[in-house]
Amino acid sequence: MNQVDHIAECMATSGNIQRVQTAHRLKLAEFWNIKEGDKVLEIGCGQGDTTAVLAYLVGEKGFVHGIDIASPLYGSPITLGESMEYLLQSRLGNRIHVDFSMDILTDKIDFIENSFDHIVFSHCSWYLKSIEEFSAVMKKVKKWGWRLCFAEWDTRISTVEQYPHLLSVLIQAQYESFKQESDANIRSLFTPFDIQSVVRAAGWEILKEHIIFSPDLQDAKWEVNKLVTDLNDELDKIGEMPEKLKLLIQSQMSILEDFRVMNEITPLSVYAFTAE
Repeated sequence: MNQVDHIAECMATSGNIQRVQTAHRLKLAEFWNIKEGDKVLEIGCGQGDTTAVLAYLVGEKGFVHGIDIASPLYGSPITLGESMEYLLQSRLGNRIHVDFSMDILTDKIDFIENSFDHIVFSHCSWYLKSIEEFSAVMKKVKKWGWRLCFAEWDTRISTVEQYPHLLSVLIQAQYESFKQESDANIRSLFTPFDIQSVVRAAGWEILKEHIIFSPDLQDAKWEVNKLVTDLNDELDKIGEMPEKLKLLIQSQMSILEDFRVMNEITPLSVYAFTAE
């Protein structure tokens, strides 16, 4: 059995979708140089797609501590808690600990200095509500580990087929900026240049950067389809949005819908780096 299948079978969701998601995260973890015996803090662990890969690579002598602000009841058709419980019961579970409903910016959460070899922050920066929150997270985690392992979608599109993914993210970020509270997948949009600025200001030095393209990832189509389904309801909920901005968003949506009828959709590339 290859690495991808070995890891994917530890997840609650199975089949080709899980294998594709696992293969992408294996690329990331190998670039970050996660090794056997490492101790890893994963912030924004979600349903455990990256957690499983990290746990596989650190081996029985390593350890992965996952933290997520979301409730274990969040998610459908499988909740985060159900997905993670399945992983914890698998052959990888004895090297994983997970805390849900935990905001790392509260005083309740702290670790001894350099408790971890790696702090992983992967595909979760856009969940944050502001650049100020992002900056606070990067500053607080700095003392907890030696190395920051980061990944997020890259807004610098390289092919026209990536345009729908970027446009769907831009539209969501626009109306999310009017919300005080949200559990959306995309609440803020940070470019690689924004990310570099925040990380460096927090005291990290970026050592190695990499662009990873995983064309089989389903995320672009998921984001576009969700936006098509939810947009009108989302705009109706935001009463204080200027009418001109609503019309602009609807125009952008028309561009997106027209494009997806005529063209293939592929995901954005991923901007990854390590910093110390």
